[in-house]
Amino acid sequence: MEAVRLILASRRSLADSDSGARTLREVWQAQALAQAIGSRLAVSGPPELRGEALGLTELAGRGCGVLDTPDLDPGELFAARLTELDDAREALLGLGSLLGEVGIALVGLASASADQGTYWQCMEAIDAADESRDRVLEMLRKLAAREGVLREG
Repeated sequence: MEAVRLILASRRSLADSDSGARTLREVWQAQALAQAIGSRLAVSGPPELRGEALGLTELAGRGCGVLDTPDLDPGELFAARLTELDDAREALLGLGSLLGEVGIALVGLASASADQGTYWQCMEAIDAADESRDRVLEMLRKLAAREGVLREG
């Protein structure tokens, strides 16, 4: 499935989360998808994005690692369904929005949590989502600079 469609599906799933456990599941899914997109861009994306894409892969992996791995069937895993990344800019714009929404969801969950373990899990996941989003924004900046050079040339 194409990256932009998966990002939209992930955003909908996160928005539809009706419990703390489901929110954490969808946050994990979003981070795994960010990791897969970063990996795809690191291998076959524009050369000027590859370093940042590798960083995104590592940060999103950390975001998954601080959360309990949800029990998902392979067909439910958005990241495993990624087959195409047609438009890097469009995918990165959507991914940046998704990661921002992840942070907001985690802040709400952490604020409502009475459990210290969940609270600190959320805090670490917020940090990972924020750093991942910073990488996405940097890649968008590099793409914009590249497009400016291409138009001038």
